[in-house]
Amino acid sequence: MNTKILLNERPHGEPTLQNFKTVKEDIREPNDGEVLLKTIYMSLDPYMRGRMNDAKSYAKAVEIGDVMEAGALSQVIKSKSNDFKEGDFVEGRTGWQDNPTVDAKELRKIDPTMAPLSTSIGVLGMPGTTAYVGMHNFAKPQKGETIVVSAASGAVGSTVGQIGKIYGCRVVGVAGSEEKCNFTKSELGFDECVNYKDPDFKDKLKSACPNGVDIYWENVGGITFEAVMPLLNDYARIPVCGLISLYNATSLPEGKDRLPLLFRQVLTQRMMIKGFIVFNHYDQREESIIALSKWIQEGKIKYKEDFVDGLENAPNAFIGLLNGKNFGKLVIKVNPDPTI
Repeated sequence: MNTKILLNERPHGEPTLQNFKTVKEDIREPNDGEVLLKTIYMSLDPYMRGRMNDAKSYAKAVEIGDVMEAGALSQVIKSKSNDFKEGDFVEGRTGWQDNPTVDAKELRKIDPTMAPLSTSIGVLGMPGTTAYVGMHNFAKPQKGETIVVSAASGAVGSTVGQIGKIYGCRVVGVAGSEEKCNFTKSELGFDECVNYKDPDFKDKLKSACPNGVDIYWENVGGITFEAVMPLLNDYARIPVCGLISLYNATSLPEGKDRLPLLFRQVLTQRMMIKGFIVFNHYDQREESIIALSKWIQEGKIKYKEDFVDGLENAPNAFIGLLNGKNFGKLVIKVNPDPTI
């Protein structure tokens, strides 16, 4: 049987378990050009919240009754494709299901000797490529600059900060607990990390950035961006790849409209704010994987994964992700990893 988790209804605000529905169906034998897979690891990422909405965005929404979208690492069980054979490991956007049958053109082969299989949906997958592309193309870090990274212990933010250190930057993280802040400093080599839940957050962030902020990596929005705004230097760069604090919002934030102030700051300080979606830069995917793999082998980049066992636990884990309960890249272990 193939177990699938579907979008049962669209959420209003924070998702609930009622928004999801689990079904089982017979495994479908592959047609020509298709492969039958066994999912081993499935990625959970904040962008999935946006796909649950029926609103115009950079990608098509998941329809009611469709399988929830996700990237996954799988093993080929049966193949009717010349590109893959039984036993191959592959990565693709195969969704919340454990035995999907998919078009082989949607997959890329993974070398299990290169790194642990789970990294293909983490530091050597979409999150890692996001960090690489944003830093390489838009942040353009220079030695001696200060970079502030929101969601610093997460899959993207942790890699961004470590790339910043490789380029000789002062790296200041922002995270949601003392445990996460201590991890970014002691394990990842960040210079400082500030807990955004601290009552003195703004003052502590300012103290951590005595020379202002040259690069702000935006994963979150909300109070973190408000705290960074006064600290931005001339020619500051702000790559925007996520706004997790706003994903469950049902209305505009209360308070004074600060958009005119921001636009004046963008103009007078000649700053760049660049929103980007990693899927538009997959021509750089292999380049990013080669660079990140080298840095991992050299000990310059470390990564943390947060594993949850069982496809059935994906809805709860996803709801927790949107509330910052994960610590590191969130991965669902759907089936045992045959390489371990």
